Amino acid sequence: MVRAHARMNGVQASEATGKHMTRVLAVANQKGGVAKTTTVASLGAAMAEQGRRVLLVDLDPQGSLTFSLGHDPDKLAVSIHEVLLGDVEPDTALLETPEGMTLLPANIDLAGAEAMLLMRAGREYALKRALAKIGDRFDVVIVDCPPSLGVLTLNGLTAADDVIVPLQCETLAHRGVGQFLRTVDDVQQITNADLVLLGALPTLYDSRTTHSRDVILDVVDRYQLPVLAPPIPRTVRFAEASASGASVLAGRKNKGAMAYRELAAALLKHWKSGKALPTFTPEV
Repeated sequence: MVRAHARMNGVQASEATGKHMTRVLAVANQKGGVAKTTTVASLGAAMAEQGRRVLLVDLDPQGSLTFSLGHDPDKLAVSIHEVLLGDVEPDTALLETPEGMTLLPANIDLAGAEAMLLMRAGREYALKRALAKIGDRFDVVIVDCPPSLGVLTLNGLTAADDVIVPLQCETLAHRGVGQFLRTVDDVQQITNADLVLLGALPTLYDSRTTHSRDVILDVVDRYQLPVLAPPIPRTVRFAEASASGASVLAGRKNKGAMAYRELAAALLKHWKSGKALPTFTPEV
């Protein structure tokens, strides 16, 4: 059974020993168009605002996170592709972003890495090994997983302490959630026993429609999955931010940025003190 939400808090243990501990958060859902990349960039920017040293990892061959943070995937000298294959050290691929996060970028070469990794022993651990070399330089690592359940997503889940599932509040959004939860369960059984599923994050949420509420209630009922608060509202600011090469937090004040700042604060508090994450129940 997938372990969700509760854990013996590792941060408390690290504070007791005085040892620095990096938190690795995977953002994953094999369905595309659910705001994974927006969630990674926005949470990263919100945590950087709070003084955290943040590394964002683009694990998607489409390079959407890389592009949305102002870097051209087609002009990268080196990317996560070479890092996962062990051809270069991770720090040679790192890029800085205008909002203070560090980026491990991706481009279409990564699709080739997926095929090459399949032929290697321990292929699910490639990202975990890479992060072990640079992790102590960061407080938080957030991984943007591709819209698939292949070896790249398995790498993200194997390297992570926690995983969040963005869930688009639209028809058929729940399709594939059961399959994804089985994948999380497999990872917990085989490659990462400590992985904790924090819950689903409603995205593109419109509180005015009964449809958005119905989708969330259906997922809760069907999978007994915690739904994290606050839901991320639908706003045109997200598309504008991606096109500008910055996160939604960099622009004018807007409700999407406020929601991500609230979620980031809750995550940081959860990691520091073990305080339960707030959950969302739509009004019926």
